[in-house]
Amino acid sequence: MEFRVSVIWSLLLIVSLFSPEIKGEASGSVFFVDSSSNQFLRARSSNDEQPSMLLQEVGAAVSVLLGFAPPSTFSAASSSKLNEVLIPNPFKRPRAVFLLEVNGINALGKIVQDNPMFSNSFWSTNSDKVGIQLPDETDVSVVSLDEQLEDWTDKEISDFSSLIGGSYAPDALEPLNGVLTIPLANGASVNLHMSKKAERKFIVGLMSLTHNVQRAIQMHDNLSQSAKGPAELLTGCFNGIKVLQEQYETESIAQHGVELLYATMTKIFSSLQEAYKGQIVGIIYCHVATTQESGKKFDVIFTPHHPYARWLAETNAVNATLPEVVLVRRTLAWVTGIILLISTFMGVSISEIMILVNSYIIIY
Repeated sequence: MEFRVSVIWSLLLIVSLFSPEIKGEASGSVFFVDSSSNQFLRARSSNDEQPSMLLQEVGAAVSVLLGFAPPSTFSAASSSKLNEVLIPNPFKRPRAVFLLEVNGINALGKIVQDNPMFSNSFWSTNSDKVGIQLPDETDVSVVSLDEQLEDWTDKEISDFSSLIGGSYAPDALEPLNGVLTIPLANGASVNLHMSKKAERKFIVGLMSLTHNVQRAIQMHDNLSQSAKGPAELLTGCFNGIKVLQEQYETESIAQHGVELLYATMTKIFSSLQEAYKGQIVGIIYCHVATTQESGKKFDVIFTPHHPYARWLAETNAVNATLPEVVLVRRTLAWVTGIILLISTFMGVSISEIMILVNSYIIIY
């Protein structure tokens, strides 16, 4: 019960961040969701000033949480910013990160600053693409959550609606053309029609995200069989909110989409925490991307750093017929021979002296 409450409180924070009614001057916001059973992030007081955070610093935080060092070009100021986010113990890292970009929402405002529960939320001050630098692919498993599945059945849609506390009424005449009814936190409910393109795309996006997370959990079960499995990065981008915004002018429809995303994320975090036994941290990045900025903001870059053996270059063989070479070799041979002869004579002389001494002692 405590586990579920912890997850729900964490996701409530995300919902407030997602609210389209909250506007700010920054280009996006990022929120870190700590483990429900382990602490990997610093606990900060509600009175602390909420700092801004560059996307480069968010990418470096992902690398550190996975158990790797930040880029060598990382500045001292950025390193100090990471110290404000992560606990200082380098031996306590989850080695698993769930990184989700949510396009269409720029959730910043005074409510975030005044809410003591938002102790680990930060603002990003830029929207440029950044690279998450990771070592060789054998050291880290990167799972994409972006695969969009279209071949759903009415039963699978009904199961999904039940998962987030709703229901599904299929169309008796045409498959995959029914209506999802989802209750909201305020007691009302929202209907999403599979017959409408934007609402269908939104629902398919939520279902695909849930399915891809379950696939990642299955891969984690296989990787965890080894003594020391690789670090795991689960990364994806959800554009369903942006789809609703582009189709409908009123913000209420997008707000309903945010609440449904919240319900879905609650289930996702719960399943991830259980599967990873609390050894995972979530990072949610919200931003409003323009048409020119479409696409994911985080790119994974592999930078192998394993030392390679240095090979000695073979030089040209020295010409053994040169007079200088012949003279040196003959000199070395004569000196070596003379030393051996002297050593032999000295050994024989010492032996003879010892025999004479022994004979003298026996006689007298």
